[in-house]
Amino acid sequence: MVRAPVDGYTLLLAPAAGAVNATLYDNLPFNFIRDIAPVAGIVGVPLVMVVNPAFPARSVPDFITYVKTNPGKVSFASSGSGTLLHVAAELFKMMAGVNMIHVPYRGTAPALTDLLSGQVQVVFADMATSIDHVMAGRLRALAVTTATRSPVLPNIATLSEYLPSIQVSSWYGIGAPRNTPTEIVDKLNREINAGLAETRLKGRFTELGLIMLPGSPADFGHLIAEDIEKWGKVIRAANIRAE
Repeated sequence: MVRAPVDGYTLLLAPAAGAVNATLYDNLPFNFIRDIAPVAGIVGVPLVMVVNPAFPARSVPDFITYVKTNPGKVSFASSGSGTLLHVAAELFKMMAGVNMIHVPYRGTAPALTDLLSGQVQVVFADMATSIDHVMAGRLRALAVTTATRSPVLPNIATLSEYLPSIQVSSWYGIGAPRNTPTEIVDKLNREINAGLAETRLKGRFTELGLIMLPGSPADFGHLIAEDIEKWGKVIRAANIRAE
């Protein structure tokens, strides 16, 4: 996509992982900020801090206390080293002042499978893949990672209620090759925002606990830049390496 013609016909479905990878990898053949023109955000994907129902902690403070009083006994699963689920947990560790053992998996599904069986103790999972388990009582949600509570889990606290300023979301948006003409970017942005306003799409996204991200190209660009800075700090502090 970076090397495609700037005609608006070759676009990138840009994931939040791109903001993590900007620091995680030393020799990427492109620069996310320099080479990708932000077009529009599509959807934000909240993360949920979930534990097995047999785990003794029933709240974030309980969880923090348990980890501190049981050193070396709590492990967190992720969808792989350097993934958003991994760096989110590392940010939590930094903010809460706790140590947990990282167990990376090849994807979210196997990580949740081992959480369901009690092999690991906690996962910071994206809501879209974990919400059914939470609703069915197979997993216990301790917190959502967004700034405000989720409409689909209104009784579940946000992490920021206990750890101020901690906010994490995955997201998807559309990017174009750099130097794509402004009129093309603006037209694409208008059409994407119109699609996001469609009633059935909004309803389905809401059912999954997702957050619509309508806005300008500049709004999406700000989100990208903000996450690159945030995750860069976490990756360097935790000395995370790509595997």
